[in-house]
Amino acid sequence: MKTLVIGSENESLRTLTEALELRRHQITTVCPESATAEEVVRSRYELVVFSDITDHSLRLGRLIRAADLPDSLTLIAVLEGDSVSRFNEVLEAGFDQCIVESLYDARRLDIRLAFAEKMSQDKIQRSIVEEQLRESEARYRSIVETTVDAIITINERGLIRTFNKAAEKLFQYKESEVFGKNVNILMPEPYRQEHDDYINNYLNGGSRKIIGHGREVSGMKRDGTTFPLYLAVSEVHLRDQRFFTGIVRDISEQRRLEQEILRTSEYERRRIGQDLHDGLGQMLTGIGLISKQVARQLEQEKHALAEQAHEITRLIRESDQYARELARGLVPVDMDSEGLATGLERLAVHAEKLFRIDCTFRSDGRIEFEDASQVTHLYRIAQEAVNNAVKHGEATEVEIRLVGTRSQGRLQVDDNGTGFAPDWDEKGGLGVRIMQFRASLIDATLEISDSEMGGASITCSFPIEERLLHHQPQE
Repeated sequence: MKTLVIGSENESLRTLTEALELRRHQITTVCPESATAEEVVRSRYELVVFSDITDHSLRLGRLIRAADLPDSLTLIAVLEGDSVSRFNEVLEAGFDQCIVESLYDARRLDIRLAFAEKMSQDKIQRSIVEEQLRESEARYRSIVETTVDAIITINERGLIRTFNKAAEKLFQYKESEVFGKNVNILMPEPYRQEHDDYINNYLNGGSRKIIGHGREVSGMKRDGTTFPLYLAVSEVHLRDQRFFTGIVRDISEQRRLEQEILRTSEYERRRIGQDLHDGLGQMLTGIGLISKQVARQLEQEKHALAEQAHEITRLIRESDQYARELARGLVPVDMDSEGLATGLERLAVHAEKLFRIDCTFRSDGRIEFEDASQVTHLYRIAQEAVNNAVKHGEATEVEIRLVGTRSQGRLQVDDNGTGFAPDWDEKGGLGVRIMQFRASLIDATLEISDSEMGGASITCSFPIEERLLHHQPQE
């Protein structure tokens, strides 16, 4: 052990030096007047022993303690004779241990030095660990503060513990403004009200609906602006505490582009539907009229091909009808106040003809919509649900229902098919993801469950204003 002994040349210094040599210390001796705190710290001594205590040595001890890296040094004071009365001054100066009245008892001195060595080794090890922790924390802070994603850490009570620069920029709060506050201040209703309940449910053994998985939720900035975000949450245990770290990414631009793609897709769908109706439909109608005249002429002439001509006329008429049904499927909704109910009723009729199933539509009230895109998305959700029921669920009966309450509308599609597999949420197909995406665009929620009809039930709940709801059940 690298040891510095500070003291005047006397019997105490010689006795102490001999004892340290027996314990194989690398000893340097210096008188108090020539020792400086800077030199002691710079030389990286592990143990510093003062063989006698004077005003000068006490002042030197204080300076050493006040210098850089003082916690890695162990200071020992030898008190004998009159210096014993200065015990309290030694403690106040920051010394770690005192050797009192045992300097000339070899056995007791050896034990005291053994304790001093142990203390020094513990302090050095603790200093190394603390330095490693500081470096680790510095690296962590560097990564967290420079990442483009917002990173927020909360404890099990939902209180914010870390809030990086990206989070400050995204939510318009300074870390000092949100530290120690509930993370639900970053959420709009109803998520704000539900958040604490979710944490408590999880801590009490509830399900892990979000831990370890990413999901899309809504966030709220300081000015009250809401925006869509992607949230991934992980759980961390430190000592006896549990923390949750959320990585947040603003997906507003992604949603804008996706909506633009949907608008373009809807435009193309309508264009194709219009072409089917006005172009191919009219051509088939014209061909059907000509074929009908030819069939009648052949029948009057009692020609052998008259029956085949009538059959061609019938097939052309059916093709015309089928093309027009396809066109209605592509352009289903008249964008008026009752467009959705009208479109869903047509959807039910079209599904019966196209899939040869029993499909019914029920409406428990008339809902007006001010946003045409909301009507379109709800119709497409119902259309996809019916297609899934027939193609994947092998259903023979489907019921479409549109219900309005005071502040919420509900579109529900039930079937008697095979339903969804238990792990559908992990292996959900493209159709389900598209329905969920459309629901998110209109601030709606999509739930998939078992139906009382024996198959699947797909329910889309969407917000409405009470003034747009009219309780006039349709017959």
